[in-house]
Amino acid sequence: MNKKEVLELKRRFKKEAATFTRVCGCYVDGNHNKVCKFGNTFLNLEEDEFYKYLEIANKALSGTIGNNLLELKFPIEEEEVGGRQHILMALRASKLEDENLLDTFYDLVIDTYDHAGNYLIVLFHDAYDVMSRTSDNNNLDESEEVYEYLICAICPVDLSKPGLGFLEEEHRIGPRVRDWVVGAVDTAFLFPAFNDRSTDIHSLLYYTAKPDELRLDFAEPVLGCNIPMSAGNQRDTFNGVIEEALGEKCDFEVVKNIHEIINNKIEETKEEPEPLELNKHEVKQILSDSGVENELLERFDRCYDSQAGEQTPLQATNIVETRKFEIKSPVVVVKVKPDRTDLVDTRIIDGVPYLTIRIEDTVEVNGIPVNFPGAGMSEQDDADS
Repeated sequence: MNKKEVLELKRRFKKEAATFTRVCGCYVDGNHNKVCKFGNTFLNLEEDEFYKYLEIANKALSGTIGNNLLELKFPIEEEEVGGRQHILMALRASKLEDENLLDTFYDLVIDTYDHAGNYLIVLFHDAYDVMSRTSDNNNLDESEEVYEYLICAICPVDLSKPGLGFLEEEHRIGPRVRDWVVGAVDTAFLFPAFNDRSTDIHSLLYYTAKPDELRLDFAEPVLGCNIPMSAGNQRDTFNGVIEEALGEKCDFEVVKNIHEIINNKIEETKEEPEPLELNKHEVKQILSDSGVENELLERFDRCYDSQAGEQTPLQATNIVETRKFEIKSPVVVVKVKPDRTDLVDTRIIDGVPYLTIRIEDTVEVNGIPVNFPGAGMSEQDDADS
């Protein structure tokens, strides 16, 4: 799925546009016991509940494709009778009205989801009448297909913090009553995927609140899908490949060039619906364009194959910072906008490496504007004075 398809679904998660037919759930305590279960016609919910459940559905499809949102494909065996995809197909066909199927799914989650406290499993069912579109994305007044889908979200439920409040009956300030509050979505999925504005029963869209923690305890045993490399792992792998391949030749200018080239590619493709992915050959070309020697490029091949895998692409936004260019030592941290790395340079003076930053604007030190005496004078001017 791409971001346009995700946004097309999310635009409907509003009071006047929502068509969810049913919402069901199971509240689980820290000992993995089912405390309570519920099921309601969505449009019959009280207003406050209605909006809160819409918030949960929205959060389940939030974030960035390839980071918080990952499209997962089912292995063939999971599409056979008794497989995880087969269970989800049955759950969707039941429109969340089969209590036995719901209990089977809840048990599957409870048996595998690793969470120390209480949590809530929420399931939504919807049927979206997908309208045909012209080449310029205008809707035609005719239905292309009905996209029937489920959203499952898991939210932690925590005891509210102790505090003081106004006790109305006693007309005084006193300790507030603590209760159990449903938190933001931790893990979720959409099934089936909505690829090319159509039903794709061979895939689902998986959401994680923490891209570096993909919850393998949920995705693999509950959904039966293999999890790709997380955003954090992609970044660590890329850094490791560069460090190992370049060795002592991993200097400041080369690394700066690599980040500049990748950020430029991200900027050039930012309007594309699919996030930019770089395969092994493309990363190798970036290194070559950054000034890496041919001998080191041969070493890169071996390093990439061993650390990432020859056929594994890396998402560009996962391997470089798009908001900052950071230079760090144990005692100094310098952050620069990624499009202004030209301001930063290195020099060797008397055998000692220095980092230089060209100043083109005002500078503050702990909030106080400062000047640079002699700024604007050339070395010759300084000698003449």
